Order: sequence, then structure tokens, then C-alpha cells
Amino acid sequence: MDKRRLGDSDLAFRPIALGGLVFGWTADEATSHRLLDAFVDAGGSLVETAESYTFWAPQSAWGRSEEVIGHWLRRHPGKRAKVLLATKCTELSRTRLRASVEASLARLGTDCIDLFQSHRDDTSVPLEETLSAYGELVREGKVRWIGASNHDAARLAEADRIARANGLPRYQSLQPHYNLLERPLFEGALEDECRRLGLGVLPYYPLAAGFLTGKYRSESDTGKSPRGASQTVRQYMTARGFAVLDALDLVARRHGASCATVALAWLLHRPSVTAPIASATSLAQLDELLAATRLGLDAESLAVLDAASATPPSG
Repeated sequence: MDKRRLGDSDLAFRPIALGGLVFGWTADEATSHRLLDAFVDAGGSLVETAESYTFWAPQSAWGRSEEVIGHWLRRHPGKRAKVLLATKCTELSRTRLRASVEASLARLGTDCIDLFQSHRDDTSVPLEETLSAYGELVREGKVRWIGASNHDAARLAEADRIARANGLPRYQSLQPHYNLLERPLFEGALEDECRRLGLGVLPYYPLAAGFLTGKYRSESDTGKSPRGASQTVRQYMTARGFAVLDALDLVARRHGASCATVALAWLLHRPSVTAPIASATSLAQLDELLAATRLGLDAESLAVLDAASATPPSG
């Protein structure tokens, strides 16, 4: 599959992003480095992380995922030119935003972040303050482009209006929670606004915390991984969730692919989506992610998946 460009930026990449959520958590540093090597060797380039990854993990800390990536880049300095680094901050005031960028640069071991994103909206901070701080960081060469995550349609529109009116950087992308089981979170007003503004869309949790891989089909399966033990996976163990797995099984058999590959390919067929952000803890899993960029789903397969994942109207 050809590269896709993110919004109006000059960032173009094979349409799968390697998520750093697991780096320093369910993938130790050595495994993470093998995954990064294989991802880049296969033609991938967008690597996504955040300052908050993976503070929740035992024996981990704030910024651990960024540190793992930074150690990899220091050991392979020639690979910096082959990757696009995307990270996120949690606080959007001018002071905290600048401090977050500086800390991320240090942990990643680079002098510029390709895509820096507002992790969550913060209505207590004026958008003018956030965007003007981004403007300073772009002028200083510390950030190339900016994006948003977990923002609603109205706030995206307001941020774009303020940026255009004041000559400030515009958000080029949105990270929404979006997959076959979470369609209402994005489809509708939010997707429409992304298309109106020409934003790139980088869905996170595209495999529903692993449920759409098909490995969690009963309560006993939830012990297979730390993610499986979470309430996030258990919430999908419903009639609708299992119907989606049945549809994935059917389409996967038809195409000789895995459920994970099909679930990601479905996202790539959505006209608004630029690239899903997916994590892997083994080279075999990474192969399944990359295979999605080569899988063309026919109209019948898409219809099967659409029907199974459609949310019944309320009332």
C-alpha cells in the first residue's frame, strides 16, 4: 500500500503506526528494540508514544516508553532519519507544554519531534495559550507538526478557527478511540469534522485492547495477558462482541489472514482513516499488523464486518 500523508503536513508513511504503549510494559526493552528494528526494516516509519507511557506498569515509570525508543535510537543513530516520532503531552498550559516537550526530547534522544500531540483536551487552558506555545516550539525547531487526541468535534473546530485567525499552528491529526466495537465514539460528528478540516486520523486501540485478535473468547482466556485481565477486554464479551469475532473469523478464512489483520484492514478502508496505531509484543504479531496494509477487502467482506459491528439504534 502506498504511503499516506497526514493532514496538510509533509509527514507521509506506510499506513500503520507502531504503538509504544507496550514498550517497557508487556514488551521489555530488548523485545521492543527487536520490534522497532523489524518495523523499520519492513518499511514502517511512524512510531507513536507518550510521556505517560508506561507509568502504570510495575517497575516502570513516567516516560519509560520514550526512554526505550531513545535507547534504540542512540544504539542505531542512522535509523533516526528512517522514523517519524510522534509523542503526546498531558498538560496544555504554556509552561507545562514546554516542559513536556523538553523532557520528551531528552528521553527520545532527538532534537526535534515530528508530531507532538495534545493527549487530552483541557478546557481550563485557553486554546490560544496552547496553540501559541506550540507556535513558539515550532519556530524553535523542536516540534515539526502538532496533533490532537481525545478532542471532540466542537473543540477541534474552535482550535482550527483560532489557529487560522492568529497565524498559529493547526492541528494536523486526531487520535480517536476507534475500532469495530467502538464505532459510535468516532463515526458521526467527530469523523465529519475531521474530514471537513482535512485532518489525518490515527485510531488508537484499533484491536480493542486485543479482543479483536480473537484470543479472548471466554472468561478463562482473560488470564493470557495483563491486558486480558482488564475490564476493557471483559466489556466486549457480549453477544455483539462475539458476533463481530464470528464475522472476523469468516472474513479471515476467506482471505487467509488473521483476525487482527482483518480488523486493521477494515479501518484502512474507512476513507477518513490515515493509519491505525497498533502495538505488538512479538515479531509474529508485528507481521499480522503489517499485513493489514497489503490486504484489500472486497465489498462483501466489508459488508459482513459492517453489519456485525453496527450499533443498534437506541430506544
